[in-house]
Amino acid sequence: MNTLAISLFHLAFAALAIPTAAASFYLLILTLLSARLPVPRRSSQSLRFDVIVPARNEALVIERCLASLRALDWPSDRVRLLVIADNCDDATASLARSVGAEVLERNDEASGRKGYALRHGFEHSRKAAFADAVVVVDADAEVSRNLLQAFASRLESGAGAVQAHYGVLNPEDSWRTGLIAIAHGAFHNVRSRARERLNLSCGLRGNGWCVTHAVLSEVPYRAFSLTEDLEYGIALGLAGHRVHYAGEASADAEMASAEEIARSQRQRWADGRDDIIRSQALPLLMTGLRRRSRICLDLAADLLVPPLAKLALRVMAVIALAAAASAWQPSLAIWLWPGMLSTICLTLYVLRGWQLSGRGLAGLADLMRAPVFMLWKLRLLVSFHDRRRWTPTRRAERIRPGSLPETTATVRRQDP
Repeated sequence: MNTLAISLFHLAFAALAIPTAAASFYLLILTLLSARLPVPRRSSQSLRFDVIVPARNEALVIERCLASLRALDWPSDRVRLLVIADNCDDATASLARSVGAEVLERNDEASGRKGYALRHGFEHSRKAAFADAVVVVDADAEVSRNLLQAFASRLESGAGAVQAHYGVLNPEDSWRTGLIAIAHGAFHNVRSRARERLNLSCGLRGNGWCVTHAVLSEVPYRAFSLTEDLEYGIALGLAGHRVHYAGEASADAEMASAEEIARSQRQRWADGRDDIIRSQALPLLMTGLRRRSRICLDLAADLLVPPLAKLALRVMAVIALAAAASAWQPSLAIWLWPGMLSTICLTLYVLRGWQLSGRGLAGLADLMRAPVFMLWKLRLLVSFHDRRRWTPTRRAERIRPGSLPETTATVRRQDP
């Protein structure tokens, strides 16, 4: 083989292996920085909150969510529960009113995504002039009692936006929800702890987040994509605000365990993230370089790191191709090293996510199904479906409205 051909093969391997190794090393750095964070001192409990619950046909779960919110460790005269019944044709609105929540009914199919419902709630909160900050909790979630306490402690120290830990409410339902709990442990907890430790923005995760009205006035809410949380978190970063992480509090939401429902849920998130990458990655990079903003550069890096299934597939491709090519041309064996090192990085990242998920031995059993889950995720990433509407996850009939497991009424256990 001539020298030019060998050089071209090296260039091809570099184009595949170097970005893959860089993304894997980024995750390793975050893993190494994911130790437990210090908890700030208790707040004065003087702040007022509007807790906004966007809901579209959530009659099966809305009472359970509101029950956990009514159990919050916060003075009742300094918190309002506001449900946005968005294009509902079930009993969501009446059930929410029956347990004392204020309900805004919104009927506008032309703007039926969650972001429009949130903007409606934020505008109502601003006009009411009751609250210092708004909190967003999904209708299928349950929160820890210290949620507002955790937010207030950081707001009183100067934060403008805060994200609580976003966990999985039903990890025992199936191996799929068990793996999602481990994925949340990695994506939401490992990454967020490290970014908080580095004074970066942990971003918004769609459920269990808070923003002050002062920041909303400076950065108006105009996030209407499929991943409105990711979009607004980036808007905050571009405006110079970082989202702080309150890992000692949680908002745990229910994940779909049935394959068909889970597929629809994950497809929406994957599509929305792809749209944001195309529209926001370059502006974040340019702004970060121009302003020397670590927050913007890290938000861009977080966007550009592929989903774990894709990244793992690239690592396997690097190893397989390098092994095959080295049998033909020994000098190409050098590209086995990026693949092997990336494998170590990803393994440590996933194991840390498992540890923080609290799944124990059951989680290890779930991890045995990871290859099946990866293939399932990859199929979602290349499939086509309707991306236009906010379609809520269909609920299992077994859910009992108003049920509140004892564990969610307590302060979230501190992870290692």
